[in-house]
Amino acid sequence: MHEKFKIKTGDHIRLSQLETKGSQHFFKSEAEAKEMLVNDVKKMQHLQQKMYAEGKKAILIIFQGMDTAGKDSCIRHIFSGINPQGCSVTSFKQPTAAELAHDFMWRHYAALPLKGFISIFNRSYYENVLVTRVHPQLLLKESLPGIATTDDVNAEFWDKRFETINSVEKQLTASGTTILKFFLHISKKEQKSRLLQRINDDDKNWKFNYSDLGERKLWDKYQDAYGSMLSHTSVHNAHWYAIPADEKWFSRVAISRIIVHALEEINVIYPVADSDKRKQLVSAAAALNDET
Repeated sequence: MHEKFKIKTGDHIRLSQLETKGSQHFFKSEAEAKEMLVNDVKKMQHLQQKMYAEGKKAILIIFQGMDTAGKDSCIRHIFSGINPQGCSVTSFKQPTAAELAHDFMWRHYAALPLKGFISIFNRSYYENVLVTRVHPQLLLKESLPGIATTDDVNAEFWDKRFETINSVEKQLTASGTTILKFFLHISKKEQKSRLLQRINDDDKNWKFNYSDLGERKLWDKYQDAYGSMLSHTSVHNAHWYAIPADEKWFSRVAISRIIVHALEEINVIYPVADSDKRKQLVSAAAALNDET
């Protein structure tokens, strides 16, 4: 499954060519998939504990997608069994004035994972080649040299931003961080259905923002921006996975499968006690057994 949805390096992506439903290829039933998710959550818990104990590697998991794509629920279901001591979730909202006074990557550095940890980004620095591409006037708040009006924002500008992101991710992987990037690909029809659910269900009213309708009108521009982002930043050390997201249960199990595969691939192990440590263990055991 990890190969099925991987965006290959050099692929030119158009979202209209990617599936928003994928369950028919993998599972006989939704129940079978949900059982697999339960098993994967247990595996993830065990593997994450080993990674935390080893303290040499880290994982950065990035979720991107259109409004209502299911980012929040994916995080809630997939990481339900992870020890919170070794895991953090950061949601990046609109940047503050202080954050805008720094380079666009600055506010994300502090949330990167420590060795032995998993860091989850609910939206990320990729917003700076998505939202700002659809709304280039937002770039004027960043006081960028050479950008006096939106007319100054050209293809070369976006290429440089992609290069910056790729360079940062290359450095992260070189220092022992595995990067997993998930684009939750939802159809326009399904988004409409989920927005209506937020309006019609009293328990979901709090999720609805009227501004979501304005962003929906820019659907085609966002599709183009996502296609360009996936094409330029799915590289050998940090591939994107385009996950069909019209069926939430499917996207959850697909992502959990990929995360478990990644944890198994990096081969985390519990630290092996050296001779001095073993002597301490023997001495400690003897002292405890001698207690009256």
